[in-house]
This record gives sequence, structure tokens and C-alpha cells, in this order.
Amino acid sequence: MIVMRCLALALLSLALGAGAAFAQDAAQPIFQITPVRPVAELLPAALAAKPPVEQGQFHTADLVELATLDPTIKLDIRYATARNFLGTAIYSQARAFMQRPAAVALLRAHRALAADGYGLLIHDAYRPWYVSKLFWDATPVDKHAFVADPTAGSRHNRGCAVDLTLYTLRDGRAVEMPSLYDEMSERAYPNYAGGSDAARHLRDLLRQRMEAQGFTVFEVEWWHFDYRDWKSYAIQNVRFEDIAVPAARQKP
Repeated sequence: MIVMRCLALALLSLALGAGAAFAQDAAQPIFQITPVRPVAELLPAALAAKPPVEQGQFHTADLVELATLDPTIKLDIRYATARNFLGTAIYSQARAFMQRPAAVALLRAHRALAADGYGLLIHDAYRPWYVSKLFWDATPVDKHAFVADPTAGSRHNRGCAVDLTLYTLRDGRAVEMPSLYDEMSERAYPNYAGGSDAARHLRDLLRQRMEAQGFTVFEVEWWHFDYRDWKSYAIQNVRFEDIAVPAARQKP
């Protein structure tokens, strides 16, 4: 446990350092909760825990770094900053990965959106299992619908889920949506009827372009999309800094 506490402190230190470097558009409001317990207390236990054991045959992991696909895919990795629902940087690096087939499909959606004048802005993709456990343990029980149960694992853990929004190609700014990213309220539902007409139109446009490429929107989060082959990949718990992605295999 002492080793895990030291590792947790090191990760928090790296994450806090990364946060200042990678935060984008700090003027945008964010949704935050009060964690059940401080993240610094929960992180060592999350790092020490083990993912659920799965049975069956799975594809070999082939994670692609999304930033290498197209320079117009933008990143705003909130969990590498303190500008997220926990108010604390979790990732030590502002990076995003997906399994190769999902990454290729994401690129197609991004290029289709260009004809509409928009591009994809990525908030999160592959997420190590320990982070999902941390989110679950930190989130109040009445908000658990918005975080994955670590006993089952998350589609993010499999490298087949992505959190994203749109930005305007004209000025590079994120668009207005019916809710904030990670907002734990009915405004986050993909079929929420409130908000402005313009915001709902853009939410629905994002959904249409993603669904056309084999993604399905999560039932309570307009920003979360799962790729159709997610069941074919095992839960992973590899930290970003430990992912080996050969340069020659980056581009799909």
C-alpha cells in the first residue's frame, strides 16, 4: 500500500503539472461534484485494485493515438486538468487513444462533419480501468448512472468509447450544447428537449455523423459514443505513459 500511495502521489503531481500545459478555452464553464472522499485518498486504492477477470477470446489491443490521425482533430482532455467533474487532474498526459477500427471510424465521422463546417473535439477516449474505479468511488450513489461500474468495466476501458463534442472550423471554438460536458443531469440526455434549438441541432448532428460510422450514443450522455465492436476487446488498465504505440503503426 505504501508503494501505491507513492505512485498515486507521483501521478497526481504529474497530472497537476500536465493540467496547466494542456487546458484549453478556460473561459468555458464546467460541471463539478463534491467527491464522496478526496481523490488523493481514493487513488491509492484504485491503483491497487484489480480489474474484473473476463472469460472468452478477445482481439489483440491495437491502440491508435487520435492526435496522429488528422491535425484538425482537436483535443481538450479535461481529465489531464483540474477542469473536470472532480476538480482534480487525473491523467498525467493529455492524450487520447482508441482501438484501430474505432479510430478509423472516428476519422470518417470527423471528415464527414467538415462538410457541415465542424470538426471533432475530443475530451476522452481509452480510459485505464483504475480511473473508472476512481470515478465510481468518488461519485455519490445517486449519480452512479453517469459513471461506469468497475465490477463490469467501461467501454472506455476497452478503447472503444469516446467523449467528444463539435468545434466550428471557422474559428476553432467549441459549440454550445444542451448541457456541459460530464454534467450529471437530464440536460445531458441525448433526447433532452430543452435548451436552444441551435444547441439541440448540433447535438443531433454529432449523433447522426457518429451513428453513420458505427457508433452508438450512451443513453444518458450526448457526448459519449461506443463503437460497435466494443465487446471484442478486453478491459485494459495500462496508463498512458506505458502505452507502446510504434510510430510506423500510428496512421490507420
